[in-house]
Amino acid sequence: MADLELLMHPVRLRIIQALLDGRPSTTTQLRARLPDIPPATIYRHIAALAAGDVLEILAETRVRGAVERTYRLRWDRAELDPAQRAAMSTEDHRRAFTAFTGGLLADFDRYLTGKTADPATDGVTYRQGALWLTDDELAELVATLRSVIAAQKDNEPGHGRTRRLLSLIVIPDRS
Repeated sequence: MADLELLMHPVRLRIIQALLDGRPSTTTQLRARLPDIPPATIYRHIAALAAGDVLEILAETRVRGAVERTYRLRWDRAELDPAQRAAMSTEDHRRAFTAFTGGLLADFDRYLTGKTADPATDGVTYRQGALWLTDDELAELVATLRSVIAAQKDNEPGHGRTRRLLSLIVIPDRS
């Protein structure tokens, strides 16, 4: 597991989110996916993630005299473990949630400004629901969702497939 400071930086979190589909990517490909991040910034944060073992270097290729690396996300290093989350302060959680939602906003804005954005046809949805759950029922629900997602995570790009971002936020409502 990586540490909070490494994972919760807004730029590094966006790089991690760009690699969530498990497909290896070069820095050039990541720059194309994250065009609003300046090149020097993206290189610096990719290096930090690689040094922290969150990104694995799969290959190094010479391109016009420079070395281009291909990276893959290490799932086992890309999230905080339960003990690390439990040790987070209220301010740590606030910063982490702000970075997470900032990434969501950037992803959604990038989608909406695309030439072919059609939320109705593309199946875009954002909604909130309320469930009355015990802690055990919540743990079972989260485990079920992880299982369902894991069954699809190895899908390869192909005809008819669109890369879709799925985000889950669980917040107790004690109002």
